[in-house]
Amino acid sequence: MRRNIVFLLLACGTSRIVAQIPRVFPAGDLPADARLSELRTLNSYFPFTAVRNEEQWQQRQMEIKRRILISQGLWPEPTKTNLQAAVHGRVEHDDYTVECVYFQSIPGHYVTGSLYRPKGKQGPFPAVLCPHGHWRNARFYDAGDTAARRSVASGAERFLNAARNHIQARCVQLARMGCIALFYDMTGNCDSIQIGHRPERSDHLDTPEHWGFLSVQAELRLQNMMGLQTWNSVRAIDFLSELSDVDTKRIGVTGASGGGTQSMIIAAIDDRVTAAMPCVMVSTAMQGGCTCENAPLMRIGQGNIDIAAAVAPRPLGLTAADDWTKELETKGYPALQNLYAMLGYEDRLTAVFHTHFPHNYNHVNRTVMYSFFNRHFKLGLNEPVLESDFELLSKEQLSVWNDQHLAPSGSDVGDAHEISLLGLATEDSDEQLASVVPRSGQSPERFQNVVGAAWATILDRRLDQVGEIEFSHTKEVADGEFALTLGQLNHAAMSEQLPAMKLRGKSKSQKGVVIWLTETGKSDLIKDGKVIMPVAKLLEKGYTVLSADLSGQGEFLASDVPLEAQRMWYQQDGNSGWKRFAGYTYGYNHSMFVKRTHDVLSLIKYATTLSRQQNIHLVGLDRTAGPIALAARSQAADAVNTTIVDLAGFQFRGITSHDDPMFVSGAVKYLDVTGLLSLCAPYDISIAGLQKKSVATRVFAATNASAKLHLVDSRALMLALEQL
Repeated sequence: MRRNIVFLLLACGTSRIVAQIPRVFPAGDLPADARLSELRTLNSYFPFTAVRNEEQWQQRQMEIKRRILISQGLWPEPTKTNLQAAVHGRVEHDDYTVECVYFQSIPGHYVTGSLYRPKGKQGPFPAVLCPHGHWRNARFYDAGDTAARRSVASGAERFLNAARNHIQARCVQLARMGCIALFYDMTGNCDSIQIGHRPERSDHLDTPEHWGFLSVQAELRLQNMMGLQTWNSVRAIDFLSELSDVDTKRIGVTGASGGGTQSMIIAAIDDRVTAAMPCVMVSTAMQGGCTCENAPLMRIGQGNIDIAAAVAPRPLGLTAADDWTKELETKGYPALQNLYAMLGYEDRLTAVFHTHFPHNYNHVNRTVMYSFFNRHFKLGLNEPVLESDFELLSKEQLSVWNDQHLAPSGSDVGDAHEISLLGLATEDSDEQLASVVPRSGQSPERFQNVVGAAWATILDRRLDQVGEIEFSHTKEVADGEFALTLGQLNHAAMSEQLPAMKLRGKSKSQKGVVIWLTETGKSDLIKDGKVIMPVAKLLEKGYTVLSADLSGQGEFLASDVPLEAQRMWYQQDGNSGWKRFAGYTYGYNHSMFVKRTHDVLSLIKYATTLSRQQNIHLVGLDRTAGPIALAARSQAADAVNTTIVDLAGFQFRGITSHDDPMFVSGAVKYLDVTGLLSLCAPYDISIAGLQKKSVATRVFAATNASAKLHLVDSRALMLALEQL
């Protein structure tokens, strides 16, 4: 009904100007816009983003860390509950011990692993976190006699036991050196049995009421497998920090492959990590192919070199192999050398490039790691630190589950556990976000620092970050009352180009600019050859009206059929659950909604050149244009005077597919369209079709701008438009 009312109010025009709006570009041609090129993927090129000085690095470092945290649902930090840790089943050796460990990172969800401790040494000891990577069931892994002999023969390993399980070898040697090593299981491996690592099916866990990882509702809340593993790593540091024999000022992390990914991630976001050595993963090439290595938003504007660099100036060690890291020595590592040199800590960066070996964490590279921690933890050992042989432990000796420590079962495993886990995460997140909404007399600062920072990261562009905008005229049409100018709106710095339209009336007095957004583009301003009534009235008053085909509208399309789905990129053949993870697309590319928000900011920037008095108004009167107008308004500071929006009842939570043109990762977590509206405070907003209002009214009140928020119906909204 609301859409019908708005349509009737808009439909009538007063002056015929053209039968239809002519094209800016010749039929069959598309805008010269870089966003029409192939999607970025995990296999694209990711060079380091250089900085000029330490101050710039601190800002850049903060941005990298915040983007990681937001991408994995950890902004703000979830509530830390009691770990309820259990340590049992000690196995004694001459110079080290091994114990079984489990604890709850989230109530009812267990992190499992092995704890290696020095024996016969005096603590407290430094601790090294060891995430395990994509060696199937790594703690229990056995490469077999034939493969082990080949590794020894090639020089990759010294001892058969280490060649059979290099992960046990790593932890044993660290304990012998005087470190406590915690090796913990990747989700779905070894004793981590509650959730599969890469599910082949996921559609059955995708309903608005009950959902699991990979679902639309999970992605709208930034709930993903990578976030779970990163949270497990955070809680693993909590566990180590609670041990009386751990020196919390010396906590390291090292892992290879997927464990290398997790090593650089936890080191980037958790300052308790004092030295990090992510192996055979940091490169400008392939960024990680698993759902546990990808998250929406995470690698937009950054890659693994940037993420690894975020530990600086803390010590960082790297290795390369004959895999996607083979060019690290010339691509990526020199940039890291420059960064550490600029910061004055060249001696804290270590790297070796044994690219004659395949993807590995072999003894050659482990030896470099031992020296790395020996130096930075001041262990006082002679170098090179070489392994000696050890006793390989069996699955029965290492498994944390037994008759006294029962493995999870029933509703604590499988789909029921996954649904419950994300239900708990949603409940906690909702409580966290509710707590930052200001109440009477409170400052909006916390709200801005949490919700504002999140949306700023998601939208990834403020008006003050928009470069120079030029309008290149291509066509002009006039009928005596109105003049229509078509042209290309160029944002050269970003290689973005919009088919745009500028309407002017014959009035000599110019009141300012109205930017009019629509569901399908600029052509909606002309109906049956006439300018729609409210636009015509604005022109008569002396306003210039700007409109454009935003990304995915009008002349961005090869046909006249409106865009119903945005492009997606799937892993491998894309024919199973985990391969269709939305993070493979949105982890590297802006969503259509964000691209359109950028386009509106370009329109606003251009409008500032037309209206020197900053008399600019923004209008969006449908379920597509309304939310986009709010998003752009939230990032436009004081450039826009009045914003007039009809949401027509739209909420992000109502989206049911990942490729919906309105899909935005994290939108529901950060309070949906109400969150966007709230970030428009303290500026003047008239809005209809808003379903949830209390958050916005509280934020506007906290900014002393209650009088600037006008919550109205569609008819009153049209009156507000007439009063411009």
